[in-house]
Amino acid sequence: MSTYIPRLKVKYREEIAAKLQEQFGYSSSMQTPRLEKICINQAIGGATADKKLIDIAADEMARISGQKPVVVKAKRSVSNFKLREGMPIAVRVTLRHERMWEFLDRLLSIALPRIRDFRGVNDKSFDGRGNYSLGITEQIIFPEIEIDKVNNITGMDITFVTSAKTDAEAYALLKEMGMPFKNKNKTQEQ
Repeated sequence: MSTYIPRLKVKYREEIAAKLQEQFGYSSSMQTPRLEKICINQAIGGATADKKLIDIAADEMARISGQKPVVVKAKRSVSNFKLREGMPIAVRVTLRHERMWEFLDRLLSIALPRIRDFRGVNDKSFDGRGNYSLGITEQIIFPEIEIDKVNNITGMDITFVTSAKTDAEAYALLKEMGMPFKNKNKTQEQ
């Protein structure tokens, strides 16, 4: 009985890791940057007024990620936003291992090309430590979401956490995996 290995994971092991090791001159294969986890976060603005929005967002997030999300509650009260401590305000999920690779594959090959007037993702969203964040404005770009059942369009933040020490290493890793960056990265020259 054979076990299933995601397509991008195989590509990383067989092609990308060797390219990165050669490009950056690592002495050990353990120094090669790799994707550690993908964090997806969706804040629900109207959750203070309508409690059902959190349930809808959690269901959509579970469909997109293939994993049950965690409901995030407010840490403190803010009277101007009618927000009390302990109220649910967001949903988030952290993907690792096979689910992470599957989500990345679906994001790169199916979801991102479905964005209207898509010209690539911004290459300036690195944090200086080798992590990349991407903002999605509409959850309907994912094929798992049925457009007819969507009441309101919401966005989400997707963060790619890598073991890379610099932005240039993380950029090279994500570029090799197929991330469609918009322009040439300036951090590569640094």
